[in-house]
Amino acid sequence: MAKKAGADCIKFQTHITEEEMTKTKILPGKISKKPLWDIIKSCELNVDEEKKLNEYCKKRKIIFLSTPFSIPAIDRLEKIKMPAYKIGSGELTNLPFLKAIAQTKKPVILSTGMSELSEIKETVKLFKKSKIPLAILQTTSEYPCDYKDVNLLVIDNYKKLFNLPVGISDHSLGIYTVLGAVARGACIVEKHITLDKKMPGPDQKISLEFNELKELVKGCRAIKLALGSTKKILKGELEVLNFARESVVTKEKISKGEIFTEANLITKRPNTGEIPAKNFYMILGKKAKKDIQKNKQLKFSDIV
Repeated sequence: MAKKAGADCIKFQTHITEEEMTKTKILPGKISKKPLWDIIKSCELNVDEEKKLNEYCKKRKIIFLSTPFSIPAIDRLEKIKMPAYKIGSGELTNLPFLKAIAQTKKPVILSTGMSELSEIKETVKLFKKSKIPLAILQTTSEYPCDYKDVNLLVIDNYKKLFNLPVGISDHSLGIYTVLGAVARGACIVEKHITLDKKMPGPDQKISLEFNELKELVKGCRAIKLALGSTKKILKGELEVLNFARESVVTKEKISKGEIFTEANLITKRPNTGEIPAKNFYMILGKKAKKDIQKNKQLKFSDIV
């Protein structure tokens, strides 16, 4: 699905439940009435399944990534030679875990939900000290995330503060805020996806189905192409400029020696005359060198 929709990468999660959490009945906020332990346990993939996923992604020519949630999960992913690491927001302050990832020397994509700026700075410092290629994602860890809580302008702040590639990991409904993020300069976008929103599981309703993902990819790439910052008359605009702009034209018949005024001159399309509309006021006060018929484009040879 992700490949057909045009995504560059498909990211899974590597859960080894006993290694990442103590046995607990805690619920995952409002997104499910099932205990978090039970949800994680039901979503575990074993080593062989992850190897098969990795090989299948290679076959389909889409990048395989998986987010680890424990140091043993990092060790497992190292064995299948994963090319980079995505760190979830919950691990942003997990120092032993972060150091274990830094020791792999692989690029890192870091989500920044549920965090203060001071915490983000410390984690960025840790990876920069280890000379790890790093990108950070603006994230709000609400499921779903209200549009008012997305805070797209944080992307601008991150770019100024950290001088790093910046993106978004988005949990709001639909594709709107991700497209807005790309317009603000996000170079990585992450969304949950599903084959069917009616499937069981706490994330399905906030996830994108195939047609939404396909439209998201198309929109992101279109906006990226549209992010130019130069302002000049482009080659492709010249044809339009010729018919869309105006030339100076006689408003009525003008006699030789008559003074050009706003009463006897006007501007009209097309822009094929010698004197463009922007020079209209330069002509006023000058005299006609000869008789000129009504509704004629004015020429320099008509002016004394």
